[in-house]
Amino acid sequence: MNSNTHFIPGLELGKRFYQEAVRPILDAEYPGLPHSAALIGPGSETLGYDTPMSADHHWGPRVLLFLTPEDYDRQRAAIHETLRHRLPHRCGGYPTNFSAPNPDDNGVQLLQATDDGPVNHRVEVFTVAGFWLDYLGFDIARDLEPADWLTFPEQKLRTLTAGAVYHDGIGLQAVRGRFAYYQREVWLYLLAAGWTRIGQEEHLMGRAGFVGDEIGSALIGSRLVRDLMRLCFLMERQYAPYPKWFGTAFMQLACGPELAPILRRAQLAETWQEREQHLCVAYERVAALHNRLGLTEPLAPTVRPFWGRPFRVISGERFAEALRASISDPAVQRIAGRSLIGGVDLFSDSTDLLSDPGWREALRGLYT
Repeated sequence: MNSNTHFIPGLELGKRFYQEAVRPILDAEYPGLPHSAALIGPGSETLGYDTPMSADHHWGPRVLLFLTPEDYDRQRAAIHETLRHRLPHRCGGYPTNFSAPNPDDNGVQLLQATDDGPVNHRVEVFTVAGFWLDYLGFDIARDLEPADWLTFPEQKLRTLTAGAVYHDGIGLQAVRGRFAYYQREVWLYLLAAGWTRIGQEEHLMGRAGFVGDEIGSALIGSRLVRDLMRLCFLMERQYAPYPKWFGTAFMQLACGPELAPILRRAQLAETWQEREQHLCVAYERVAALHNRLGLTEPLAPTVRPFWGRPFRVISGERFAEALRASISDPAVQRIAGRSLIGGVDLFSDSTDLLSDPGWREALRGLYT
């Protein structure tokens, strides 16, 4: 990228690329072609978090083009080739040409300026069903079941429902709408599982510190910070992004600016007693948020001693059990009747597990 090029966020650049470069070619060469155009899925730009640094991999003028299955089979190759020869070499000051995928760097493609010849563009053509199957491992012809929701990584759900749709001629928005947020009963289960995590570990932070293991105490404290943050995403009905943007997105929650300094102080604490002090403030704030949701009878949002030991806890299991009791859907009740393990994000942060949809069918077995 030319250092003199004014940075244009990827979603805006994608819109310009589609409207000024791609769409005129489609209208001229394939008049009346039903299609949808969007920028969703992988990439910091789909979340609106890209910066000039993002241009070092996969970033640039690009758009996803969705066709009907019939047009995909008949026209995909021709459209790709037409765009290679007809696209301008620049859009918004950026090259529209990309390098070939680098096999030694996870297939990374970089912007590569050229002034003549065909363009190695990134107008990627899909069917809506094919894209969902490839990215999420789900056949959109099926009904969504609780086991599906619990095995969809939140980071992928966020990238599917964020981004931008620039044109919708074949119902892309309707499909995205199905994934806008968890079904209510699944949401209740996930909230219960989140509080279960708090209840299982909140006393361990102090216990580790009590025997002089401050590094262990700090590690558990940071796990609790992350679990509290996840609960906040759930309470505000927002999918959490993957780790690089987790804190950034948290600050955009309504509760983020108030809670973040408290949680940060808990992470920076030198002793378990100081760490506990800040965590207890956070516990009580998040417990108050729970009560405001009105999902259960109000629960005392105050910390208490842990079974006579010198540790203060919110007793997260109280909130978990109240939420579990509020679930009425038989399918979710069956899942909640076992241990409250939550969705895949709650019991694994493995990049491979969360990024590869091939694992999803095996994971569904945990719930069925």
